Amino acid sequence: MINFGGYLAKLRKERRVTLKDMADAIGITSPYLSDVEKGRRDSFDIERLNKIVDYLKLTHEETDHLMNLAGDQRQNIAPDLPDYVAGKEYINAALRRAKDLDAGEEEWLAFINSLENR
Repeated sequence: MINFGGYLAKLRKERRVTLKDMADAIGITSPYLSDVEKGRRDSFDIERLNKIVDYLKLTHEETDHLMNLAGDQRQNIAPDLPDYVAGKEYINAALRRAKDLDAGEEEWLAFINSLENR
């Protein structure tokens, strides 16, 4: 299973972007970016992640995966979700109910499917 830094490096290399060019584009040094890619530093905050998404022109699927890995590395939820969840009682209630009922992957995939088909 690939980690945040490994996935970021993969995306960057697939697009033939140098470490220096990407570091400059997101406002950090290339040694810092290298450390992130090698797993020696934590994933980025949402602002830098959004800069990466824009700079590398990531697909929706690539963006979601990058965000999920960033959250996983910090042992937290994906950094693009807190603003969506905050202050919305119905989302918190749905998550708690799913937790209480021990909803599994099948139930969540069915829920996603029902949202997409509405």
